[in-house]
Amino acid sequence: LNLQSPSSGVARVLEVDTHALAPEQLARIGYVSENQKIDEKLRVGEMLALCRTLYPSWDLVLERDLIKRFELPLSRRFKELSRGMRMRALFVAALSYRPALLLLDEPFSGLDPLFRDELTSFVLDLVQDFGGTVLVSSHDVDEVERIADRVLFLNEGHVGLCEDIEGLKTRHQKVVARLEARPAHDAAGAPHWLGFEQDGDMVSYVDTQATGASKATRASVFGEGAVITAQGLSLKEIYLAHARAQKQGRSLA
Repeated sequence: LNLQSPSSGVARVLEVDTHALAPEQLARIGYVSENQKIDEKLRVGEMLALCRTLYPSWDLVLERDLIKRFELPLSRRFKELSRGMRMRALFVAALSYRPALLLLDEPFSGLDPLFRDELTSFVLDLVQDFGGTVLVSSHDVDEVERIADRVLFLNEGHVGLCEDIEGLKTRHQKVVARLEARPAHDAAGAPHWLGFEQDGDMVSYVDTQATGASKATRASVFGEGAVITAQGLSLKEIYLAHARAQKQGRSLA
């Protein structure tokens, strides 16, 4: 959105270089941020009236439905609103013109769990209805897992992982092995095994490439007598495994 100047690289939004975004493209982009700045003296109804003049595709019927659904107090000024109610008002302003791209920056901040759940489901249904795309930036990994099709992990501005969530979860497993006799002296060096730990005859790690070949490697490393179990991981557990590896100087894989 060019709210900050990029230091390098190229990005395209709605098939247009971000440096060349014009009103035509901006009118098709919705944006909600926990730090969004609004004139505190404006009433909710005044803010929505102003937004109506900026977006040709504004849907009055949808706006009224959202106001009712979100129980917005149109006569109250923004400085009088709770954080949660402020976020509701911003969502109404961002959704009422059915954006082709909806950008959400920490959108669930300040929302009570019930409303957050209802809002998430509603936004996904609405966007699916008019064929839009949602890009969510959030530290709430559990919520991201629930709503996202594709995930990207950033580490100090650099892309770590970027792939479909289902594929990511399929290839990650938590592996625990009880060794019979043979030590796992060479296992820690496997490049796709993260967080390798051995305590006596017990070994555990996260396998980031849990394929048939990787399973065969487990058997050859631990010996035929080892009892090996593996289970899937949540997106949060996958993130933590890679984040810890990154702190230890290993690249995200």
